Amino acid sequence: MSEFAMLAAALAFVALLCVALGIVCKGLYRNQQRLLAEQAKRDAVRDARIRELSKRLDAYLTGSIRMGEELHELRRVVAPLPDKVSQIEQRDPSSLSFTQAARLVGMGASVDDLTQSCGLSKAEAELISRLHTPKAGQSQ
Repeated sequence: MSEFAMLAAALAFVALLCVALGIVCKGLYRNQQRLLAEQAKRDAVRDARIRELSKRLDAYLTGSIRMGEELHELRRVVAPLPDKVSQIEQRDPSSLSFTQAARLVGMGASVDDLTQSCGLSKAEAELISRLHTPKAGQSQ
């Protein structure tokens, strides 16, 4: 074979390799574009989920803050009650003692029972009842 024929065959082979390489590159490019589109869809779903979770977290935090504020207010309201009970007990020694009224509440007496049997005002009977009513799950 002549040098010219060998050179032509080599050039044809290189040209075929270039065409094949071009086809492979085009296929890889299309595959890359498809993968990028799929990734963009997954990213959009993830971002939407993150936004949803962020809103839920904000709602939980807001609720927790409100609950904490209400708890703080309840503590402020309830804190002076033991002192008030002591004052009430010391104020009226002639009637049935408030300690005995508390015992009656522990045995299931109602506010009306306390007002009738102990001579307490309705407000005093309610206070004693609230302070001494056994709570669910507690033993006395």
